[in-house]
Amino acid sequence: MALVKWEPLREIEDMFDRYTSKLGWPALNREAFSTTEWAPRVDITETDKAFTIKAELPEVRKEDIKVNVENGELYLSGERKQEKEEKGKKFHRIERHYGSFMRSFTLPANVDASNVKAEFKDGMLNLTLPKTAKTKASEVKVQ
Repeated sequence: MALVKWEPLREIEDMFDRYTSKLGWPALNREAFSTTEWAPRVDITETDKAFTIKAELPEVRKEDIKVNVENGELYLSGERKQEKEEKGKKFHRIERHYGSFMRSFTLPANVDASNVKAEFKDGMLNLTLPKTAKTKASEVKVQ
């Protein structure tokens, strides 16, 4: 029998989604909630030259991580595989999440999407998103 983690906030979110869909309201864009079993935690920082995203991915192999940029969105996906049961080994508690994950982030207009760099070391994925040259804001006179 598999252990399933109870997540009351997800149940409330599902109930709210069912209710709003019956009313015909549009779905809310909630980046904090994920539809997958788990989502890696991230830190996002900014300097004058680039944005940096650091994602915690312990026990995930580099080959199991995908980073895509398309239509102004950055998609981070992959999978952490669960240990296989071995003879003579009993699991007493499993609290870590396993399986597929997916995160998406809307990129600011000043990100150079063609030069995104990704490095993976010691369970941390470091993404560098360089900024483009700043565009001048212009004022438009109303006629």
